[in-house]
Amino acid sequence: MTAAPQSGLPGTRPEGVLDETEAAAHVREMFGRIAPRYDLLNHLLSLDIDKLWRRRVARRFTAILHDANARVLDLCCGTGDLAFAFKKEAPQGAEIIGSDFVPEMLVRARAKAAAARAAVEFIEADALRLPFAHASFDLVSCAFGFRNLANYERGLQEILRVLKPGGTVGILEFAEPPGKAFGAMYRFYFRRILPLLGGMISGNASAYTYLPNSVSKFPSPEELKLQLDRAGFVDVQFERWTGGIVTLHTGRVR
Repeated sequence: MTAAPQSGLPGTRPEGVLDETEAAAHVREMFGRIAPRYDLLNHLLSLDIDKLWRRRVARRFTAILHDANARVLDLCCGTGDLAFAFKKEAPQGAEIIGSDFVPEMLVRARAKAAAARAAVEFIEADALRLPFAHASFDLVSCAFGFRNLANYERGLQEILRVLKPGGTVGILEFAEPPGKAFGAMYRFYFRRILPLLGGMISGNASAYTYLPNSVSKFPSPEELKLQLDRAGFVDVQFERWTGGIVTLHTGRVR
């Protein structure tokens, strides 16, 4: 059974937190603690499919990325893998900026950029209070970070604010797959095996318990589409990948 749509859900609420401020602080601290093993665990626990997903997102926005005058924001960038996928797709194309509010993640993103000599800028910023001017970007995309925002509605409004007229949003997020048999296998792995392995390798069991819990509480693809519609985006669509494990949501600004 898939999770029921979460109507009016304000944002992530890790166990034990009471409000947005506590939720944001909890998420920042948790991701700061797991930052040293974050890339290893992403690739290991997804069997490297996460790399394919990010490359697929980059290919989805090729037209924007190949425009040398375009500006692209990788929101909640973590250690920068989506930003690097964007730059690899069009090394002489759009200006790529990554933002995140976890400084430990950005330390690793900048080190990776320096090692690869990749022209990607990383900025510490809260996704709910972005330090960018109105109509700054042609594309704002987020891979597996939107789910962690303390207020989804305000996050969408900030994305809308910093996008140029005609600009595009792309949100890649986990979802619970609809198929009965595959869904059952997925939930067994995601709720039993992944927290065990993630906790053992990272030394932080609570972070990898948070992951499946946050996915089960996150709005369904249908509900998130409605939230994008209500926020003011147009041409909102979503597509399920890998049996419905992840979903890419897209939309435009008028």
